Amino acid sequence: MNAPPLLAVDGLGKAFDGLVANRDISFIIHHAEIVGLIGPNGAGKTTLFNCLAGFHTPTTGRISFEGQDITGTTPEAAAALGIARTFQIVRIFHSMTALENVMVGAMLRSKRVADARYRAEQELAFVGLSHRADNQASDLTVSEQKRLEVARALATEPKLILLDEVMAGLNQTEVREASQLVHRIHQRGIASIIVEHVMEGIMPIAHRMLVLDYGAKIADGTPAEIAENPAVIAAYLGE
Repeated sequence: MNAPPLLAVDGLGKAFDGLVANRDISFIIHHAEIVGLIGPNGAGKTTLFNCLAGFHTPTTGRISFEGQDITGTTPEAAAALGIARTFQIVRIFHSMTALENVMVGAMLRSKRVADARYRAEQELAFVGLSHRADNQASDLTVSEQKRLEVARALATEPKLILLDEVMAGLNQTEVREASQLVHRIHQRGIASIIVEHVMEGIMPIAHRMLVLDYGAKIADGTPAEIAENPAVIAAYLGE
């Protein structure tokens, strides 16, 4: 018997007081897969992330994680199951050090401070921030703060990480480094769904791309297929 996909979304819809943000979205994510989630502004990408991570309860549809129905779960329960996320506008603890920020994530798996510290040090090294461990988070650059948030998410030991515009606002060198980081996360056996507008950062590394427009999925395929899809081209060019 084949194992279930890591994540399965079936007919998901989300409305806010009559405003439909997501409509009848279905897709699956496999273990260790890198999937780009793209679409014009207002297409419903962040709302979908919020439903997957337990911040919103879907109005319709079902979300399954490793075969378990998690529709309407809480962020805490989703994290415990192995779903972590970052945010379009980074949400770090500015008055804490970089190390302390990542320890917060590590405490999900171990309440022993020594264990959490060790795990946090490992993840800071993984994202290239060991030299900033004792710096206050507010003193980090935008690029470093984004990596710090990734490190904190990784410290929760996820099976799936939802990355919300980790390349936005970065220069070309930083975009390349962010792409390499996503690839190294994949090599650890962790799946990624990446909301991104920086196409040169996501297209070369994604195994598959999902495209939303007006809250609905309009395409699902390889980056090469998506680049030539007439519906996707029309959505971006307004044709």
